[in-house]
Order: sequence, then C-alpha cells, then structure tokens
Amino acid sequence: MKFIKNFFERTEPLVQKGAKYSWLGSVHEGFFTFLFVSKDTSKSGTHIHDFIDLKRTMSIVVLALVPALLFGMYNVGFQHYKAIGELASTGFFGIFFYGLLKVIPVIAVSYIVGLGIEFVFAQLRGHGIHEGFLVSGILIPMVMPIETPLWMVAIATAFAVILGKEVFGGTGMNIWNPALVARAFLFFAYPAQMSGESVWVALSSSDKVIDGFSGATPMANAAAGHLNYSVADAFFGFIPGSIGETSAFAILIGALFLIVTGIGSWKIMLSTLAGGAVMGLILNAASGSEALSAANQVYFSMPFWHHLILGGFMFGAIFMATDPVSAAQTEKGKYIYGFLIGILAIIIRVINPAFPEGMMLAILLMNTFAPLIDHYVVGGNIKKRMKRAKISA
Repeated sequence: MKFIKNFFERTEPLVQKGAKYSWLGSVHEGFFTFLFVSKDTSKSGTHIHDFIDLKRTMSIVVLALVPALLFGMYNVGFQHYKAIGELASTGFFGIFFYGLLKVIPVIAVSYIVGLGIEFVFAQLRGHGIHEGFLVSGILIPMVMPIETPLWMVAIATAFAVILGKEVFGGTGMNIWNPALVARAFLFFAYPAQMSGESVWVALSSSDKVIDGFSGATPMANAAAGHLNYSVADAFFGFIPGSIGETSAFAILIGALFLIVTGIGSWKIMLSTLAGGAVMGLILNAASGSEALSAANQVYFSMPFWHHLILGGFMFGAIFMATDPVSAAQTEKGKYIYGFLIGILAIIIRVINPAFPEGMMLAILLMNTFAPLIDHYVVGGNIKKRMKRAKISA
C-alpha cells in the first residue's frame, strides 16, 4: 500500500487550489481518505477526537452486511437451479458463482452511478467527498429483486442520491434513508417490474422451469392465503425475495457485529422487533372474526414470530431503521421510533393486500416523523427538569 500512498502524496500539489488539476481536488481527497487516515489535524482551540470517524463507521456497517450479501448471492443461484430442476446436480460453488455473476453487475451500477453523482456535487460545492454512499451503494442492490433491469437500478440510484440526499445538503442532512428512497421510487414508478412472481428468481428466456414452479415470495403467498414454506427455509433464507433480505440468520450475524462494535442501535432493533411481535399478537387475537375473508383468516392467524423472519422485516429492523441520520436521536425516542416501525410494517403488509411487504413504507414514514418524536422527548425532559427546579427552589 506504500506505493499507493506515495502516488497520492506526489500528485497532491497538482490538485491544490490554483493548480492545473484543482478541479480534481475533491476526487483526489475522496480516494485518499477512503484508503488512508486523513492528514487533516486540528490547528486551534480544544478538540476531542474519537477513533471512530465516518469512514470507520461506514466500513463497519459494510462488513456487517457481508454475511447477508454472500448468502444472497448463493440464494440467487439456489433459486435459479431449483426453478429449472438442476439443484441436485449442481455443486455449491456452481450455485454461488451463478449468483455472484448476477449480483455483481447490480452492485457495480449502484456504485458507479451513485459515486459519480457524489463526485460531481462535491466538485460543484467545493467540499470533500463523504463516505455516506459507501453503505447506500451496497444497500440499494440488496433490497432489489434480482431481475430488476440494470437501467432501473441506475435511475433509482440517481433519484436516491440527488432527490433523497443531495438536495438536503448531502451526507448527514437527508431525512429519509437513501436506499429505501431508491426502492420506493422503483416500486411506485415501475410496479410491474418490482412485483409478481417473475422478478425474484433469475431466469433467462431459454430456461425451462419445472412443472408447478412458483417464484412468488412467502409474503405474496401469505397474502393469498397460502403458507407453503418451512420455518427453517424462511429463517435461513432459502426462499425467493430481494437479494439481501431473505436470510434472517445472516442478518442477525450482522446485527451482532453492529451491536458489539457499538455502531448500530440495539434499542431501535429491539423495539422494532417488539412492535412487530405485538402487532402480530393483536392480529392473532382478531383472526377469529367472521368479517375476514378466507385469505385474511390465514394471514391474521399466522404465528406472530413468523412475521419477523419473512420478507424485509429483519433486514429493515437491523440495517434500515438504524440509519443514524434518518432515525430518532434521543434514547427514549429510539424506543418509540422502532416500536412504531414494527407496528406499521405488520399493519401495512397484512391489512393492505396491495403492499404485501410493508417495511419499506413503515421506515420511510417514521423517518419523516423522527424529528417530531425527538422534539417531544426533549420537550418532555425540559418540563421534568423545570418541575424539579421549582420544587427544589
């Protein structure tokens, strides 16, 4: 790595203000700080420095996403060979590399488009390139169906970066999770390509699927009144779904890593799961109502903990709801914020048949109300302190 560092140090004078290539200053600094610790130091006043900066925070989140991403690659190949009836005759590496070759282009498009736009905005504004898209760039592919066309991924990424983040001022200023903004844009702009049975399993026009094959997700089947999956397959992730959302087991490994390192908020994770469980229990209690259709009876009576391992609920609770920028910031507010996400996600997915997966909408809605939650929590604390001050006086 020393020769790379020497290259950046030799070329640094060429990108300084007034130099020949000054217009590449932000790009030069962005790549240098991505690979090495920034050389900027405090020059005056009193400063307290933490060893955890934005770059290290983003790097830890990416590492936590690796188990879900790797399993997602394997599951893409698993679902493909299962659909064409060749699963038993295909080895582990054949399955994995098929998924790898399918997923890598989606990741590449996300990073190329997203980072390209970030570089342009950094140059226009004359500031350094932030590391915020390091996480968003991998989250966007992981919440997409594998059959999403690459041009749609590019458009959604551009929409998320420009209208979901840069218009608010860039990293740290956005009010919504950028990855979910990309997913929501595609969901409402191109609903046919983001739903149905054909978008979750990678198949070419020449592939001949076996008789009785269905590419529907367990959530779509549950909404139709069919619970045709095993709990083990749902927990470990051997089911159709978005690239990185199917395996609750792999996601929990990432959650443990985030909690141990102190990067992810366990309060939001726990309260989101609690909110989903409580709403699931309420639906279980109402499952005997004669007003429900046969399909709704099945969905309402589904064990509450099944909701936590199906669809994007676990992925959203661990990696999306805990986004430090768009989530609630106060400690009490984190409990309220997460609990309401869990409640809303289950309500949307069960009550509204048009949205069998409600986690995306629940998080985006609560992103909007997170500042309001913090406002009332802070206001409540101020009132308590004022009351104690009056009593002591």
